[in-house]
Amino acid sequence: MKKIIFICCLIAIISCKSKKNAISEPEEVKTAKVETSAISSEQKNKAYDLGKRVLMTCNTSKFKPFNANEATPSVIQNTTQDRLTKTCLKFRLKYGDFKDLQLVEVLQNKSDKSNIYRFKALYEKKIANKELRVTMNEDNLVSSIKSLDWTDVF
Repeated sequence: MKKIIFICCLIAIISCKSKKNAISEPEEVKTAKVETSAISSEQKNKAYDLGKRVLMTCNTSKFKPFNANEATPSVIQNTTQDRLTKTCLKFRLKYGDFKDLQLVEVLQNKSDKSNIYRFKALYEKKIANKELRVTMNEDNLVSSIKSLDWTDVF
């Protein structure tokens, strides 16, 4: 009986180790910092305007949905009034009213040549250290918008 229990435990341990090896790490995205002067002012302004439009929803509770000339279909589908309202309620309680965006840096994704705009979101309360990342693809469309806590390192 002891041998059977020992063999079962040994098989369980071996199977757990083999499952860990099967999980692969996501491939790291290769980016390079780009001078803001090297980026077209049209794309910079578009990224700023669309990012600001999303965060201004927190102050006004009104969101003008993106159209096909501004964003990719997946962004249009995922950026809804309901989702923004839920996020905005949390932000507004914690940080106060949204004021403005400040462009900190632009990174270029080498694999798909998209530009990632890192904006520091300025709120009424000084404790707010939030970042808004707006990714613009080669077609000058928003391919992703992401809000996260601010870090100085990308």
